[in-house]
Amino acid sequence: MTQALHPMLNIAVKAARSAGTIISRASMSLDRVTVNTKAPKDFVTEVDHAAEAAIIETLLDAYPGHAILAEESGRSHGAKDSEYLWIIDPLDGTTNFIHGLPMYAVSIALSFRGQLQQGVVYDPARNDLFIASKGRGAFLNDRRLRVSKRNRMNDALIGTGFPFRRGDDFRRYMQMLELVMQACAGVRRPGSAALDLCHVAAGAYDGFFEPGLSPWDMAAGALMVTEAGGLIGNFTGESDFLFRGEVLAGNPKIYGQLVQMLAPYSQVGKGESAAGAVTPSALAQTTPEQALAASSPIAAELARKAPAARVRRPAAAGKDNASA
Repeated sequence: MTQALHPMLNIAVKAARSAGTIISRASMSLDRVTVNTKAPKDFVTEVDHAAEAAIIETLLDAYPGHAILAEESGRSHGAKDSEYLWIIDPLDGTTNFIHGLPMYAVSIALSFRGQLQQGVVYDPARNDLFIASKGRGAFLNDRRLRVSKRNRMNDALIGTGFPFRRGDDFRRYMQMLELVMQACAGVRRPGSAALDLCHVAAGAYDGFFEPGLSPWDMAAGALMVTEAGGLIGNFTGESDFLFRGEVLAGNPKIYGQLVQMLAPYSQVGKGESAAGAVTPSALAQTTPEQALAASSPIAAELARKAPAARVRRPAAAGKDNASA
């Protein structure tokens, strides 16, 4: 890197590269990697654990008074009451990794008093290093990142992540996907939310949405997006997303249009039920503006300012869909 890094970011880069070395070595002999399941379709490997241990050791050697929130070990390391919190995903995209699909990353973010300050996402398969410091921009290797300038949804490429856990609301997600797919130029699902958010920051994606995420999936990538000039929030367009399990990001114009479509599906403040979601049959008779009026004043304002997304809404439901 040619630019001077913030000292804490420099330590995070060191930790990410250390974890990346472990992951790269293991990728050369996947048949020897031990794979366990945390839950159906939710995998963890010895590589996840080794990479996480390397990250935590590097961070706490430099900052022993900081707190840690890691995917595999939770808050069992570090100082529990520190205002500095490292949020770690040692291997985002484990399913891709164990199948030999080179789309996975190390994600490390630092939060201070609840505000994201530093972020690193390292793609060991490509040796791509995404970094961001609050107020100092986001970079891929030595190149400054900027979100795309596309402003029409029908020209936009949108990233997403599919639900996969038992108990996930698949019907609700398919309704969202149906709306977005009909409105945009294309939808992609590589399988690593950390990298997906970096691709928004780099302008490759114009937007991204996914329910069911954890803080470590998106913390570092979220800072990349905002430092590259993008917006990120929950489905109603509010900034309360990191611990809410849903995220929406994009350049400002596309973000506003995605909020307009997805706000009725937000689960923030609604528990785990899908009672607040709007079905395709209901959307055929209810405008997004009407749904947003009761959903979020922030979302309504974004929708008012953004160009209307051209969505081919599903036809009115017949008897077969009346209870969908």
